[in-house]
Formats: sequence, structure tokens, C-alpha cells
Amino acid sequence: MDTLKLGCVVMAAGNAARFGDNKLAAELQGRSLIHRALEAVPSKMFNTVAVVTQYPEIMELAAEFQFTAVCNEHPDWGISHTIKLGLDALGDCSGALFLVSDQPLLKRETVAALVRLWESQPEKIAALAHDGVRGNPCVFPARLFPELRELEEDRGGNTVIRRHEANLILLEAAEEELTDVDTPRAMEELSAEREQRRFRGR
Repeated sequence: MDTLKLGCVVMAAGNAARFGDNKLAAELQGRSLIHRALEAVPSKMFNTVAVVTQYPEIMELAAEFQFTAVCNEHPDWGISHTIKLGLDALGDCSGALFLVSDQPLLKRETVAALVRLWESQPEKIAALAHDGVRGNPCVFPARLFPELRELEEDRGGNTVIRRHEANLILLEAAEEELTDVDTPRAMEELSAEREQRRFRGR
């Protein structure tokens, strides 16, 4: 069997209209959302890690992590364009893990476990889930790359997954790891909750 080559696409190009600013620069306990996202990547498990973004400061941070920075000059074209740019940057690989940048409590160990699950059944789609409800990140086999490339506007990987539910495998994860942050209020609530936990843990 040929050695599996897996790539990772960190999707960090959105305009975050609901947040009202570049939400990936927002900090939780002293570390920005994008910094936390990049820290969650088990880089040694990937041939290439591509960070697709419109923000120069995120491109600089990607370089610090020794990841491939990909400039998305048209974030208004939707998530489908980010997916295409990411796949282009990965080149020839057996599969691609797509990681969103607004799950600040996602752990590197959990992402690594998802990779290992996919490697055990590389013809399938693998995703994290909580109580059986699918979330992110997700790993797609190369055979589905053409379908990912055909996506338009703000249609993302969910569109492809729905066509291939029979080929989906899930890895259970803690609910907090799958929680995303879409608004300043959500960030404030999460920050307050983490502070309370830290205080109780003293």
C-alpha cells in the first residue's frame, strides 16, 4: 500500500460579518483565535499545512509556524474559493483535513486522533462529532477533491458530505472543542467561563 500523504487547510479568510471585525485577532486568555487554531494543528502528521487568509498579519503568523501562507484576494467569493485555494496549495496528496479557525478550545491531540481514524479508513470522510452530531474539522479523501472544487460561493464541505453520508466516520469529542465563536458576546461568555474555571481550579 502506498504511503498516505495528508494535507491540512486552515480556513482563515472569512469577513466575519457577524463579529463586526477580524474575529480571528480576538483573544481568549491572551492568545488570539488564529494562534489557537494554528497551535491545534499536529503539523508533523501533514505533508503541507496551508493557511488561507486575506489578512497580512495571519500570513506572517503562518510563516512563523512554518506553514504555507496562501493569500485569498477574494474572500467575498465565499468559502468555496478558500477550499479551492487550499487544495491548490496542497498539491498531490491522499486526503485533506479542513480546519476552521474559530474553535478556540480544539485540542491538537483531538485533531491527531481524527487523523489516525481517517488513516485507518482512508477511503472515507472522517469528522469530529459530539453526541453523534457532526462538527469540524473534517478529512476528505482525494477522490472527493473534484466535488470540493465544484463548490460555488458559500457552499462548503457540508454539501459534499451530505452526498456521501454512507462513507462518513465520526470521532467523538468534547462539546467545548467543537464550539465555535461567531459574535463578540459569545467570546465574552467563553472568556468568563474559562476565567471561572481557572479561579475554581486554584
